[in-house]
Amino acid sequence: MTEGILSTIGRTPLVALTRVLPDCAFSLFAKLEGFNPGGSAKDRPALQVLEEAMRTGAVRAGTVIIESSSGNLGIGLAQICRCLGLRFICVVDPKTTAQNIRILKAYGAEVELVAEPDPVSGEFLQARINRVQSLLQTIDNSFWTNQYANPANARAHYRTTMHEIATELEGRIDCLFVATGSCGTLRGCAEYIRDHHLTTRIFAVDARGSVILGGQAAKRLIPGHGSARRPELFRSDLADECVWVSDLDCVVGCRRLVRSEAILAGGSSGAVLMAVEQVKGRIPAGSRCVVIFPDRGERYLDTVYSDEWVGEHFGDVSYLWRDQGQPEPQPWMTAASLS
Repeated sequence: MTEGILSTIGRTPLVALTRVLPDCAFSLFAKLEGFNPGGSAKDRPALQVLEEAMRTGAVRAGTVIIESSSGNLGIGLAQICRCLGLRFICVVDPKTTAQNIRILKAYGAEVELVAEPDPVSGEFLQARINRVQSLLQTIDNSFWTNQYANPANARAHYRTTMHEIATELEGRIDCLFVATGSCGTLRGCAEYIRDHHLTTRIFAVDARGSVILGGQAAKRLIPGHGSARRPELFRSDLADECVWVSDLDCVVGCRRLVRSEAILAGGSSGAVLMAVEQVKGRIPAGSRCVVIFPDRGERYLDTVYSDEWVGEHFGDVSYLWRDQGQPEPQPWMTAASLS
């Protein structure tokens, strides 16, 4: 099945970050999941889930694929379903960005918008899941990929994401920082680390307002980071430590990252970076740390990278990233190359 564009899923770059935290005494590497063809880490579980479902016969010719997604998994599934000739319905809510909806439709996905939150929980996520259940009951030969509970989500990151990181760094990873959402990445990486007896300390990064790691539910602005419900893939023993970051932290982290490293990454990437900022004083000198950046930043141009949007929600906070200054020219740059 992994022919053509699907053969490029995985094997994303692992790059050293040398400028964004200039005062840290440890090495910091970033796994750039935005290099997947669908633009995010969710390409991996999208492929794994459908491959396993096809092997078991749960998905066959004519099966209608259904999922609830705020963007990245939906886009990954839309691309794969387009390659396989499968009909795909993505259930979204009003917080899904217009850009993500356009991308879904460009791939041929059918978009079902849930306009009102669930009347019991007051949350859009539960309303989306309710709509998925309704569609499953009314559409013959339909299949819910169920990113929140499907073990294939975690297996994708066990077999590929964490395996790639461990192989490239020869198993020496002292700290790993992972954002939470469906918990597929967190669980897959944690189980790989356990099964391969690595001494890696895992930091789970959650959003303030998310309930995954035991926080109080509250309004959140950055889609895809955190959740209003605890996913079935979650287990309490997956992480050694939990770090909570705010929506403003996400913005600051993203702005600092693009300013210092020229990496345009998504909101949860900024969250992961700021989690390192929070705990860097406790990381021993000489350690080797890895952050997983889940997606690219182009899908956040109207939010995280919009001065107007940031000003509307947080006021003038530009001093939080502009005080980093301009990076110094690197030693390999010659006068000729700069002219």
